[in-house]
Amino acid sequence: MKIKHFLFGRPLSTEALQEERMPKWMALPILSSDALSSVAYGTESILIALVAYGTAARWFSLPVSLVILILLFTLIISYRQVINGYPKGGGAYAVAKENFNPLMALIACAALLVDYTLTVAVSATAGVAAITSAFPNLIPWNVELSVLGVLIVAFINMRGVREAGTVFAFPTYFFIFNIFALLLAGLYQVVVHGIPSTSIPMPAHIPQGVTLYVLLRAFSSGCSALTGVEAISNATPVFRDPTVKNAKTTLLYLGILLFVMFMGITILANLYGVAPSPTGNPTVLSQIASNLFGYSWMYYSTQISTALVLFLATNTAFAGFPLLAAIVAQDGYMPRQFSTRGDRLSLNVGIMVLSLMSILLIIGFDAVTDSLVPLYAIGVFLSFTIAQLGMVKKWRMEKPSGWKSKVFINGLGAIMSFSVVIISLVEKFSAGAWTIAIIIPILVWMMFSIKRHYVSVANQLKMDIDHPLHLKSTLMIVPVGGINQVVRNSIEYALESSPPEQIIAFHVSIDKDEDEKFRGKWQTWNPGIRLETFYSRYRSIKNPLLRFIDQVQRRVDGKYEITVVLPIFITKKTWHRMLHNQAAYFIERALLNREDIIIVKVPFHLKS
Repeated sequence: MKIKHFLFGRPLSTEALQEERMPKWMALPILSSDALSSVAYGTESILIALVAYGTAARWFSLPVSLVILILLFTLIISYRQVINGYPKGGGAYAVAKENFNPLMALIACAALLVDYTLTVAVSATAGVAAITSAFPNLIPWNVELSVLGVLIVAFINMRGVREAGTVFAFPTYFFIFNIFALLLAGLYQVVVHGIPSTSIPMPAHIPQGVTLYVLLRAFSSGCSALTGVEAISNATPVFRDPTVKNAKTTLLYLGILLFVMFMGITILANLYGVAPSPTGNPTVLSQIASNLFGYSWMYYSTQISTALVLFLATNTAFAGFPLLAAIVAQDGYMPRQFSTRGDRLSLNVGIMVLSLMSILLIIGFDAVTDSLVPLYAIGVFLSFTIAQLGMVKKWRMEKPSGWKSKVFINGLGAIMSFSVVIISLVEKFSAGAWTIAIIIPILVWMMFSIKRHYVSVANQLKMDIDHPLHLKSTLMIVPVGGINQVVRNSIEYALESSPPEQIIAFHVSIDKDEDEKFRGKWQTWNPGIRLETFYSRYRSIKNPLLRFIDQVQRRVDGKYEITVVLPIFITKKTWHRMLHNQAAYFIERALLNREDIIIVKVPFHLKS
């Protein structure tokens, strides 16, 4: 316990939950680090789709980025409305649950859970790519460094929200500072020295091969920069009062920062003619920084801050996944353990499940970011689509002031988001997107199955309080392995609960001489209850006991309820358990499957 308190901190009371809620300055790095950090690879994803069609084709990264940013502000406006309408959090899941059927809500939930898992894997591997761009000698350790990053962020989150915010605030603001320094340096170079000779001019005609399909593919790839926008609306309850106002303000700050940083990096990539490396190393951002800063301390500052914020971008998922899972668990579609808070008021089960799944992804894809990105945008844009459609239905039903303009904005967002889903599925299907098309339906089926189980359990446990209690006499069977204090405790308990004639002691002997000796000892002790013994030729204890119970049940023919009283002793030290045969444990496991038997364990605690 002392080690646990040292690692994770002392337990917090439930009343301290209000104190764990976040102010805006803390919420921005915790809930927006995913979206903000995506500028490190968003422009690169667009250029990867265009680079095969020549230098002139890379100019089209500018209009593609502009369209992406139009979608960004459509989503920002929409999710500010979601925060207004659904202040308890849940984002797309909450919108779909109220405006559609449970199936749509669970599709949105499954899509978000998949996206959060991919967020951790992509951010961790991209963070390692930023490190290895500056320190190539670390490339062979990509997988290990990525897994280590996930474990560190998970550990910090298990220490509580406030500690996570304190740790993550500095790196995120450090990254924002470095990107703005990069943009100002680029602006300074253009003002003082003019447009660089490496700049890619607007082509006089569309380059050969650059079709609408290619541009749509670049658009869908660049949309990875918008993942994480929904995290604030999903986690609205974690903000301090006034909750709704603080969440909406933080979302607006995110939109402004993302617009300036994403568009600025795309413009700089165009000005300096930067092309993505076939190996992914160095990154586009690294090339821009080296062009502007050389390999000075500002270059390394940019790379280190990028690596840090990419690692910490995983924290958006660590904030969103457990909270969404807890909301869904409270509705009965996920195991209830997901809604249970740990000692530090963190949702530990969600944190651990997210860590495990993302680590498996990192190992499975050998920590290659470009292999994970094709799976990335589909889940989140599917949830975007459902959220937008839900808001359209809400406005049409409620018809508030200005509802037509709201319907237009949300409808446009739904169309654009759904286009990203379709383009991504078609374009990236063979690259692994087919797995998302399988995983989401499987998750939805699992959640419906969990709900059916909970409903079935509730129906079976339901009790009519007007129905009188049904009392039956109890016949107790006490398995005894010897005559000792443990058995004595169990016999005394049985005698307190039932008369002697309704108690049977049962002993299994593994040789005939031992059987006779035990009977003699029992008669000498004479506790006043009947003893039955059985000689086990094959040295089994469990099977003879089960057969004896069956015989007794046939004999009493339902007149008595059968209770098996198990004598057990509890060792003082955990490792002492390995020194004993644990026969009572195996008997208990066998009896738990019997509906017609009650099990009572009578413990005796050893002092040394």
